[in-house]
Amino acid sequence: MSDEVNDQEAEQCVRKLLAYIGDDPSREGLVDTPRRVLGALQEHFRGYHEDPVAHLSRTFTEVEGYDELVLVSDIEIYSHCEHHVVPFVGKAHVAYIPNGKVVGLSKVARVVDTFAKRLQVQEKLTAQIAHAIDETLTPQGTAVILQCQHFCMCYRGVRKPGSWTTTSRLTGCFLKDEAARMELLTLIGMQRSIGGHGG
Repeated sequence: MSDEVNDQEAEQCVRKLLAYIGDDPSREGLVDTPRRVLGALQEHFRGYHEDPVAHLSRTFTEVEGYDELVLVSDIEIYSHCEHHVVPFVGKAHVAYIPNGKVVGLSKVARVVDTFAKRLQVQEKLTAQIAHAIDETLTPQGTAVILQCQHFCMCYRGVRKPGSWTTTSRLTGCFLKDEAARMELLTLIGMQRSIGGHGG
């Protein structure tokens, strides 16, 4: 594409930003900073070069008819807010009830990581994870709950350290069946915080 930026141009952009904030990009401590920043950006945003659905493509059907809750909880999230490019961090709890097939547990965490390693807002991240699992595994129901701290609230703007944001996306039986929903919330210890959410 004609508007693609090569490494040299990107490094020059970083140098300009360093000068913009009032520092000297030519001083010893900052000479290699542009190159390091590009390396960090490639790591922070590697999700743009990964297909989250590919992680779910290999499934297993020899599960003895298992059709109860599968929950992968406390998946660490490290993402960046698309409004200020500031980190937000926290945990994801991802559950589904199989409909004849399951996926390797590590693949669930990989789906979370792929979407998180992009510029995000927490609400969109929650929905994207749920949609990928719903569309690929076609389970009886999917539940995704994220609890995150946003640095744009903690140390800038309103400056409220310690505040947490919780988002959820429930589909299928988790919306229709209160027992399934309560089992999920009980297992992740969140009855008090979002017990009223759902169908």
